[in-house]
Amino acid sequence: MDLLPHSPNPVLQVHSDSRILIAGQAPGRKVHKSGVPFDDASGDRLRQWLGVDRYTFYDPKKIAILPMSFCFPGTGRSGDLPPLKACAPAWRDTLMAHMKQVSLTLLVGSYAIEHHLGDKRLTETVRNWKKYTPQVFPLPHPSPRNNIWLAKNPWFESECLPVLKTYVHTALLQNS
Repeated sequence: MDLLPHSPNPVLQVHSDSRILIAGQAPGRKVHKSGVPFDDASGDRLRQWLGVDRYTFYDPKKIAILPMSFCFPGTGRSGDLPPLKACAPAWRDTLMAHMKQVSLTLLVGSYAIEHHLGDKRLTETVRNWKKYTPQVFPLPHPSPRNNIWLAKNPWFESECLPVLKTYVHTALLQNS
């Protein structure tokens, strides 16, 4: 039985000099087609949250992008299916072991938060971001599907994002 409803197309960005690790969920359909991580509306919002341009975002010596599942898992009734559980244990730890310069890990979405922190409570974990910083920063997924979550949690944009941008810029300066 095939695990994917299409041909595999692993989408990730890693380098041993990366200072920031973005631990995402899984590529969506558009990213699967382009082969470029966060090459969609989620990526536009994430770059805005981080305060970085596309050039900086796609420089693997600065930012690594390593999702829980490297391939698009397919579409379900209410959006993309969850990341494949076999991917992270098979490859993520090996790749992460080579990224010894990472000083800031951004956990993007509930699957990344659960994998790294063992916590399934997205809102509570993101609300308690100070507990994990400055090495780890939990974030909701930047997908337009999360507009309702963002509207219900205005503290995220007013309290978290200014600090997140400071941490990101500090980590990037360490790479200069």
